[in-house]
Amino acid sequence: MKQRVVTAIIFGLLLIPIIFFGELPFEILVYGIATIGLIELLRMRKIHPASFPGIVTILLLWALLVPTQPLVIFDFIEMSKSEAILLAVFILLAYTVLVKNKFTFDEVGFLILSAIYVGMGFYYLILTRDADNGRSFVFFTLFLIWATDTGAYLFGRAFGKRKLWPKISPKKTIEGSLGGVLMAIAVGIVFQMIIPFDASMVFIIIVAIIISVFGQIGDLVESAYKRHYSVKDSGKLLPGHGGVLDRFDSLIFVLPILHFIHFI
Repeated sequence: MKQRVVTAIIFGLLLIPIIFFGELPFEILVYGIATIGLIELLRMRKIHPASFPGIVTILLLWALLVPTQPLVIFDFIEMSKSEAILLAVFILLAYTVLVKNKFTFDEVGFLILSAIYVGMGFYYLILTRDADNGRSFVFFTLFLIWATDTGAYLFGRAFGKRKLWPKISPKKTIEGSLGGVLMAIAVGIVFQMIIPFDASMVFIIIVAIIISVFGQIGDLVESAYKRHYSVKDSGKLLPGHGGVLDRFDSLIFVLPILHFIHFI
């Protein structure tokens, strides 16, 4: 626990100033974090990041992270993100033929889905920070996700009896999950009182519930594929926490939802 707290403090001290500053340093940080997250997924599937399929997938990730549309390459090639995905699919499928199915169709699907999952999640982080009042939106989302994690842990330890989804995450309980939602609502109300958004308190409470629920779903999704690939943590970058995806699984699930409901 001590190691977990120390890592969280150090990581927070590095992350918060960059979020405040935004612009190019923030985008470079997001590109770096997203790339590490994708590499963690590749290693779960035992695909080397420096292999040809790994490089194609990382390039696709970087294309998806570009905050502008269309993508401009070498000043004379323009393509949409959907066209970039399709190009990557064609290249990887052609590679399966060249290597006579030593690299399979299933692996193509895994790589494309991984690039979209990580890439679009972190793309919305860049998009959120670049929005009007983007700094507040990012911190609001982070604080509510952290509140959900804290509430779920505290309520789970104090009252947890019924398992939430034992085959995926044996330690999570229904009581802990509900406690996480309640803590997120409380933090959302306090945030709105101190740094108000142009929205009613009722709407902020609804958004807090959405963030908490979908944040927990994002966490369960990551737990599901870790269990599928028989790994405890997605990586070892953050002592006491695991890898990048272990810390950002909720955020990259939540931010697209907040854009879909036009909160951001």
